[in-house]
Amino acid sequence: MAKVVQRGLSGFSRKMRRNPSYLLSLFGLLLVISLVLSITLGSVSIPLKDLCQVLFGQGNHAVDKTVILDIRLPRALAAVFGGAALAVSGLLLQIFFRNPIVDPYVLGVSSGATLVVALLMLTGFSLGMGSVSPFLVTLAALIGALAVVALVMAIAQRVKSAVTLLVIGLMIGYLCSAVVNILMTFAEKENLHNFILWTLGSFSGFDWGEVEILAPAGGVLLAAAYLLSKPLNALLLGEDYAQSMGVNIKKLRISTVLISSALTALVTAFAGPVAFIGLASPHLARLILGTSDNKILIPASILLGATVTALCDLLARISFSPIELPISAITSLLGAPIVISLLMKRRTSL
Repeated sequence: MAKVVQRGLSGFSRKMRRNPSYLLSLFGLLLVISLVLSITLGSVSIPLKDLCQVLFGQGNHAVDKTVILDIRLPRALAAVFGGAALAVSGLLLQIFFRNPIVDPYVLGVSSGATLVVALLMLTGFSLGMGSVSPFLVTLAALIGALAVVALVMAIAQRVKSAVTLLVIGLMIGYLCSAVVNILMTFAEKENLHNFILWTLGSFSGFDWGEVEILAPAGGVLLAAAYLLSKPLNALLLGEDYAQSMGVNIKKLRISTVLISSALTALVTAFAGPVAFIGLASPHLARLILGTSDNKILIPASILLGATVTALCDLLARISFSPIELPISAITSLLGAPIVISLLMKRRTSL
């Protein structure tokens, strides 16, 4: 009986891999479930019936309406779009550098954001706007991230080797980290505590105004990433083959770096650095789908990154309520063992 079940599961797995649309549909269903859980669970539990009534404008649930529409829904959507952006950014850079341990922060984008936020939070340099507000922190992170994006793009146009670009990105990160460490040494204890919490990442406090920026900008960049699927597939077989297929390598390099860096900058500006998602979600997509076709991997990474981030954000919020954990602690603590177990079970190289 056990052998029959095992053969049945094996056949089902092969069928799913031959028809990736089934798995993509399953990933989509898991994403919807994770969204529902993110909205209904918390210090105030909301029944599914009440959630539906609030979303469709029915019934009289004043408290539930405030909790759902003003607090949990924008936060859940921010986690979804943020996770999708980081996953695709990581996938693009892993393909570009042909390195499975590359993550979205390898080019120093988050380091630039962290440096400017450190200047703001640790030195009291508030650009003449008085106290350090969340909006000011987001603006500082965006300025730092975009500054590094501009620098990386200028370097990408001058160097031909992807390895050289990777090393320069790492050096930018080290330089920014050195300055941040110096600032932390002389910072006041309260400022230092707030800054460290920011560096651990969080989707708390998101409002609709921020979602209305994150969602459209992230959607456009994700669509642009999908348009690179075909040339990236050609690049997997080598630059010579890609050129023989009519791919402009220089243009592809610049487009890949620009899109991935912009996705990372967008998320970092609003949520701070979020670990693990950009590194592991592409691996999960490859391991589950058993393919290297980016026309499949990009949508799969979007769905998996969004789902994993939404669930981790939920756990960060409810695990030790009312104390909220940093999301990076949850993503790394739960995600890393899952990836390790999948790799050990598969027993093949990435």
